[in-house]
Amino acid sequence: MLRIKRVYDKAAKEDGGRVLVDRLWPRGMKKQAAKIDLWMKDVAPSDVLRKSFCHDAEKWPEFQKRYRAELKQKKELLAELKKMEKEHGMLTLLFGSKDTEHNQAVVLAEVLKEK
Repeated sequence: MLRIKRVYDKAAKEDGGRVLVDRLWPRGMKKQAAKIDLWMKDVAPSDVLRKSFCHDAEKWPEFQKRYRAELKQKKELLAELKKMEKEHGMLTLLFGSKDTEHNQAVVLAEVLKEK
């Protein structure tokens, strides 16, 4: 099973494996407080894509398209996430954005569910 959650939300036992999928460390978050199992910044969108999107909901369709194209080049990282999901039973993809509907974890979760 797979789910997404803001890294700022309280960690829960039901989260299973917790993986931060942001390229940048979340502002104001101490590493111990994040309670992550893995920081997989290489699966996050490229700096160019991240900066061009800038969490603008109007750019969401283009962002999804371009991020999915980037993810096609990261098959080994996707396989690692699927392996973690199988090992933990539940895998929680963590993100820092305030926008819970328009962020890379949403796209990444969709891609992983399609596999």
